[in-house]
Amino acid sequence: MIMNWVQKIRSRDWLRRHPLLSLQGLPEIVAASGISVRLWRAYAQAWLVCLLFPILFLVQTPLTAGRLFIALAGLAIFVIGYTWFMWPHPMTYKPYLQARFLTLLALGGLTAMVLTLSLLYGSAFLWLFVGLSAIVGVTLPAGSAFIVTVILTLLTLGLSLGLGGIAGADWFHIVPLVLLVRGLGVDMIGVVHLADVLRELHATRDELAHQAVVAERLRLARDLHDLLGHTLSMITLKSELAGRLIEKDPVRAAQEVQEVERVARQTLREVRSAVAGYRQPTLDSELDGARQILEAAGIDCLAENTAGALPPAVAAVLAWTVREGVTNVVRHSRARHCAIRITCGDSTVCVEVSNDGYRQDDSPVRAGSGLSGLAERVVAQGGRVEAGPVHIENAQRFRLWVELPIEPGINVEQREGS
Repeated sequence: MIMNWVQKIRSRDWLRRHPLLSLQGLPEIVAASGISVRLWRAYAQAWLVCLLFPILFLVQTPLTAGRLFIALAGLAIFVIGYTWFMWPHPMTYKPYLQARFLTLLALGGLTAMVLTLSLLYGSAFLWLFVGLSAIVGVTLPAGSAFIVTVILTLLTLGLSLGLGGIAGADWFHIVPLVLLVRGLGVDMIGVVHLADVLRELHATRDELAHQAVVAERLRLARDLHDLLGHTLSMITLKSELAGRLIEKDPVRAAQEVQEVERVARQTLREVRSAVAGYRQPTLDSELDGARQILEAAGIDCLAENTAGALPPAVAAVLAWTVREGVTNVVRHSRARHCAIRITCGDSTVCVEVSNDGYRQDDSPVRAGSGLSGLAERVVAQGGRVEAGPVHIENAQRFRLWVELPIEPGINVEQREGS
């Protein structure tokens, strides 16, 4: 067993997968959490402020060279261990905890070292239990982490009273220390639990999307099979019959060939109709789907449709707009609220998908394949499309806006000029 762990440590792939040496991780999941990798690392490393107390102790207290070296070496090992555990983002932490034995061994070693330094040098080193509690919160399962955090809290309180004495206890030093040890550990447990929930939500959403694609493919395959099976068999039989009759009864053979042509043309129309129906979503179904996917992503949805009955081609383009806008909100924004409004004027109908996930420091908007395809559909119907940041109700929002003439094929500018 030990040799297996040694081989894993020596493996380049294992080292390359560790989050301290790689920034790849899971970018989409990290973005979904709303906390960037840099922000998390800045927050985690900020808690190394607990080193201030032992460092002040070493500066103010005269020690022999040997004792000073031991203390500084212990602090350096603690910083390295803390950084090693706290560097990965909570959303990408679980895949890297495969070496559970090494994790528990390192955690136990850090705990023993902090306890030893506290007994050797005094209560100033008890502040290292704050960082140790944070490590426990992100590495151990929730139940075990809570129990260990309580143990560390009681241990910190007991050592504080034991080293300073109950009569001479400095409660202004002990109370904040104990509360930080308990509070930071519990907070990290909550952060990891939230990361687990978000990770499961992301996986579930991907699985649902995959199942939807599979279901649509199966439906299309079934429809085409039902549509083509009979007619292709008929074409094959009539073609064979015409081939046998071409010399014996040319008139009958010509009739069979005409019948084959008629069936082939009819089948072509039916296939085109089936494929067109497959590719054209309905507006009502897209609005219902938008509400469901936004709700699953934790985004408040306001959907208003006052347009009423619309021509099928126009309704299909509006449905594509809703689908593309909502997809971009879920996948690329940090929105909390999303509004979908469909309104109808005298000669035009408009759809607007806006969200509050746009930030000034976001990268410039680039037209991907989805927006490009949508623009082609809108232009084909004589409409206009806009996508970008706008001010709505005194707030900066990102908006996808499409305007279409109610009668397909008539350009909006032509209507305004007439």
